[in-house]
Amino acid sequence: VLTDTLLMLKTLGSEIINGEKAPENSLLYMASVQNNYGHSCGGFLVSEDFVVTAAHCDEGNPRRIVLGTHDLSKPADTVKDVIMKCIHPYYIGVGNGNDIMLLKLSSEVQPSKSIQIIKLPSSEIKLKENERCLVAGWGLTKIGGPLVHQLRVVDVSVISPEVCRENWPGLPDGLICAGGYGTNKGFCQGDSGGPLICNGTAVGVVSFNKWGRCDYPDAPNVYVDIAKHLDWINEILKKKHC
Repeated sequence: VLTDTLLMLKTLGSEIINGEKAPENSLLYMASVQNNYGHSCGGFLVSEDFVVTAAHCDEGNPRRIVLGTHDLSKPADTVKDVIMKCIHPYYIGVGNGNDIMLLKLSSEVQPSKSIQIIKLPSSEIKLKENERCLVAGWGLTKIGGPLVHQLRVVDVSVISPEVCRENWPGLPDGLICAGGYGTNKGFCQGDSGGPLICNGTAVGVVSFNKWGRCDYPDAPNVYVDIAKHLDWINEILKKKHC
């Protein structure tokens, strides 16, 4: 297992590097996971009453979920309290591949013109090297910069597991690498828990990058592979309980 104290930065509270403002009618499943001080992590709506985010976002003490807006500086129409946190039972740290959590909303959300549910993989998927995907968030746009109010999005390329392990020795199974690695595109602090979206499907969860460097000199960005956790996720969505 990788040691986060030496190798990685959990992207708690994080933002999108070299991205652009997300169009208003896009990414309607995006959720702002907030504590008493405001935005702390990203997330995404996967059912009427559950949002997926990163397990390490629990450190930010999530209290509420904001849905249906790209601009966090404006009053939100849909704000739900978090009434249950389902942290993956094998989560011990960001480097072990189980950095995923489901948050139950205080009441169901009905899909509308401003809120939609994103689909998850139906089974294991094989991402192709250099496949273009998207990552979005309200995190930092540069190292040491402020969080942003407007949702931003950037396209990133999938990196092969072999190349990823060359740059992340000891990387366990159950993770996806995309962005970073000298591309100057990817996530930063504040984007944690947001989705990696390939062909309209949420395939990954933003987990960590290297050294807190958001200009990505040498290491790929790392995401939890959602397909590895489908049984666990679907059981919770079915029972509506951890």
